[in-house]
Amino acid sequence: MIRLVIADDHSIVREGLQHLLSHYEEFRLVAEAENGQALLSLLDTEQPDIVLLDMMMPGLSGLALIETLHTRFPDLPVLILSMHNEPQIARRAIRAGARGYLSKDCDALTLTSAIRRLARGGRYIQSDIAESLAFHDVEQEEQPRHETLSRREFHVLCLLARGISINAIAEQLGISNKTVSTHKFRMMQKMDFNSQADVVRYALQYKLIT
Repeated sequence: MIRLVIADDHSIVREGLQHLLSHYEEFRLVAEAENGQALLSLLDTEQPDIVLLDMMMPGLSGLALIETLHTRFPDLPVLILSMHNEPQIARRAIRAGARGYLSKDCDALTLTSAIRRLARGGRYIQSDIAESLAFHDVEQEEQPRHETLSRREFHVLCLLARGISINAIAEQLGISNKTVSTHKFRMMQKMDFNSQADVVRYALQYKLIT
């Protein structure tokens, strides 16, 4: 029996995963969490074999949550279920301590194969993401990193480099604060930035701002 915890802020996702996993006798869902802090709290009492983790949740989430889990529970395998399938994000998640990485559009066979692999002490990266990872470094050598960004992500990079706030960017682009934050998250991961200073330095280097 493989004991699982699901951490995702969308109840419909948690319910969908619970329904899917209920068809397999070898899996048992022991708890759910809707944010990072709730996950950490329940892990103080529950002892699952694997955590299925969404990268984008309110509060503590993303790489910071993965690193916290890896520090506090180093033997607990974390399988990322993410809406992001970019190789840069997958690489950083693995470096932060995740044992596996899947996009949320993966099929049931891929998900269950990944769970079984992690339960045996292995690692698992979705095949198309793994292929992208293999060629990513070569592609990066051929073009500036910002060329990999979407149009919105590039706009957010340039605006952040000018010191414009999330709220002001949202108003300028006519989108919500949450959408801006998502674009910022994806941009920071793709560009391998850790701070606002990294954004400004890069923008100046490539003359994206004056």
